[in-house]
Parts: sequence; C-alpha cells; structure tokens
Amino acid sequence: MITMYGIKNCDTVKKARNWLDNERVAYSFHDYKVSGVDRDRVEEWVMEHGWETILNRSGTTFKALDAGDKAHIDADKAILLMLASPSMIKRPILDTGKGTIVGFKATTYENALQGVKA
Repeated sequence: MITMYGIKNCDTVKKARNWLDNERVAYSFHDYKVSGVDRDRVEEWVMEHGWETILNRSGTTFKALDAGDKAHIDADKAILLMLASPSMIKRPILDTGKGTIVGFKATTYENALQGVKA
C-alpha cells in the first residue's frame, strides 16, 4: 500500500495528491500534523535520505526557532526537532512500499509508480 505523509493544507502536498488522483494511483494519506509521526518512521527517513533532506529548514516553523536550536544540528537533533514539531518535516513523503520519495516532481512519481496505476 502506498502512503503519503504530509500536511493537507500544504500546496506541494496538494499538487502531489492531485497527481496521484489524476493518475488513479491508490494511496492512503497520513497527516502528520493531525496524527503525529513516530520516531521509528522519522529515523527510517533520515537513514534513507539524510537529515538534511528530511528537515524542512525553509519553512516558517524552522525559521521561528531561536539561534540555539538552529545551531549544531546533527541527525539526532534534527529527529528531535521534527518529532517535537512535525511541520519541520519536508513534505510530502511518499512511501511506495519499496522506498520513499521526498518532495514532489511529476516525473519522479511517474518513474517510481510505473505499473501501479489502476
């Protein structure tokens, strides 16, 4: 089963969901702002892609942190920040069952999901 992780009101998530719907790809949506996200899942994403990719440093939540929280970030600190505030997780994250895709690009989704469409 394909699962998209994100926040429902995020513009990039909306684009990704529209693409999946238009391509008739079955998926479930996990809003980590509403339902949270567990430590194991965040750690898996960080191991697969690196904390630098998973931590959304361009968002307002990260930018609002004080300088001390932004300083000396490593994987462990990034994971703690994302667990404390899931809005700091890059989105969407699409779990295809074979791996995850961070962000949205139609060509990336197309290549990863060949043969999955209804």
